[in-house]
Amino acid sequence: MLLQYPDAAKGRTIMRRMSEILRDQKPLTLSRRSTVKHACQAMRDRRVGAVLVTDRENRLVGIFTGRDAVCRMLAEGKDPATTTLGEVMTADPCTMPPTATAIEALRLMQDGGYRHVPVVAGGKVVGVVSHGDFRGLETARLDEETGLWERI
Repeated sequence: MLLQYPDAAKGRTIMRRMSEILRDQKPLTLSRRSTVKHACQAMRDRRVGAVLVTDRENRLVGIFTGRDAVCRMLAEGKDPATTTLGEVMTADPCTMPPTATAIEALRLMQDGGYRHVPVVAGGKVVGVVSHGDFRGLETARLDEETGLWERI
């Protein structure tokens, strides 16, 4: 898959959209009543770093990440077998639409200090992107933009 493709009509390069990055993704979703132990086991089994916490209508209510497991569970001495995701998730996380570009997602991650960003369309979960989903040209562009802002 091409990282970027030229927009000949405008003489510029277009970044990939979230919909391209998420193609056929089946994000790990659980309810807020699921235990942290169950979530961590599912994250391990699926080899993912985040669980999207959803309600019955598949609307995003939170996100639980490996960082949450360390900072909100282990560091606090909570029992993962009895603690629910609803107690330790990040509620109402920032999201991106599937039409957003890779650079927009990378900017959001950098500005917010996030490693994962849920992608939502029409109030429903579509997927989740992590920093590792982006390629060299996309991260290079973010580095270039950051450098420009620092010089201004």
